[in-house]
Formats: sequence, structure tokens, C-alpha cells
Amino acid sequence: MATEATGAVEAAPGMPQLDFSTFPNQIFWLIITLVAIYLILTKVALPRIGSVLAERSGTITNDLAAAEELKLAAVEAEKAYNQALADARAEAQKIVAEARAEIQADLDVATAKADAEIAAKSAEAEKAIAEIREGAMASVTEVATDTAQALVAALLPSAKDADVSAAVAERVKG
Repeated sequence: MATEATGAVEAAPGMPQLDFSTFPNQIFWLIITLVAIYLILTKVALPRIGSVLAERSGTITNDLAAAEELKLAAVEAEKAYNQALADARAEAQKIVAEARAEIQADLDVATAKADAEIAAKSAEAEKAIAEIREGAMASVTEVATDTAQALVAALLPSAKDADVSAAVAERVKG
């Protein structure tokens, strides 16, 4: 049995890749396979990859150029916007100043009119007060004269009414 097992080991073929008798055949097919892979890569795959890379490079370059143009356009638009904003602010300030001046002029006119009305009413009131004062003074003088005449007549029946009236008028004046 041991001899059979030993014979089986010798008769059993080993790995065909390591069999030196098949090396020339393996080298031939290796060269054929490598040449086929080389031809497929150089004629089919690499040109496609190259065209895709060239297209991507062109697209990236075009996109970068377009982005730069858009950036310049955005900068110009921002400058125009800032200028328009500054112009609008200046115009608004001008309008506000004009409105303030107009309102101040209207206010000055209204104030002058109110002052004139107040002065007129004040003059009328002073005139009315003066008239009332004169009327009151006349009434006070009359009452004082009547009272003084009655008192003097009761105390001194010989006194003249004209003298009493003159004395009362002098006393009321000052």
C-alpha cells in the first residue's frame, strides 16, 4: 500500500503552471494576451479616455472663463448698484431738505399768522379791559361820590356837593 501511495504521488500531475515542459506555450499565450490587451487599450479604451479627459478639460476651462466673466459682470453690477444707491440717497436727502424747507416756510407763515391773530386778540382784549376798567372806575367814582356825599351830608349838612365830588375825584385819581 505504501508503494501504491508513492506511485500515486509520482504519477499525479502537479500544477501545470509550474511544469517546465509547458513554459514555451505559456509564454507564447502570455505575449499574445499582452499584445491583445495593448492593442485594445491603445486603439479603443485610451482614445476614449483621452477624449473624455480633453472634453472635461475644455469644459472646465470654458466654465472657468465663464465664471470669470460672470464675476466681472457681478462686480460691474455691484458698482452700478452702489452708484444707484448713492444717487438715490442723495436724491432722498435733497427731497428731505426741500420738504423741511417747505414745512419750515409753512410753519413760519402759520406762526406769523398766529402771532398776528394773538396780537390782534391781545389788543382787543386790552382795549376791552381798558373799557371795563374805565367803566369800573367811573362806577367806583360815582359810588364813592354818592357815598361820600351821603356821609358828608349826614355829618355836615352845609357842605356843597361840588366840593365833595371834587375831593372824591382827586382821591380816586391818585
